[in-house]
Amino acid sequence: MKAEVQEAIKRSLHTEKSAMLFYQYGALQLTDPRAKKTFEQLAKEEREHAGQFHRIYPGSDIPSLDDFLAVQETDEQTWLAVAKKRCGSNFTEKKALEVALDKEKQLEEALRALAGMIDDPDVRAVFELNVRETHNHYLLIEAEYSRIMGMVDESDMDTFVRE
Repeated sequence: MKAEVQEAIKRSLHTEKSAMLFYQYGALQLTDPRAKKTFEQLAKEEREHAGQFHRIYPGSDIPSLDDFLAVQETDEQTWLAVAKKRCGSNFTEKKALEVALDKEKQLEEALRALAGMIDDPDVRAVFELNVRETHNHYLLIEAEYSRIMGMVDESDMDTFVRE
């Protein structure tokens, strides 16, 4: 396997971990029961995504998924760091969902680009699966955002998100 593909898988592992930690934090902070449940579900699914990437990772520097996930993240670009910077101490459902929408959209685009560059069909399949699941996350978050904002129709989404 090419070094570039190995590095792409490793970056994807880190991204899925970052997303998982963000959703775990959100589930602890949010007070709305449905938003909390959504974040718990998303955290679980991000852990599953990390597992999918871990299974195809050819390197020997990440021997155990559990050990990898247990290591504290310090990167200022993690989803949680971005959310805390954007939300400050006011980590509300609205702000948390807005961050989630932005990050899931960026992730979907990045995964789609990576999938298009990978020749190995088994590795590409993992990236394509994660593209679809990330898109589904976006749709779930969008629906939850719509509910929190009391929108009559999801077509109102752009008006609120872009304010």
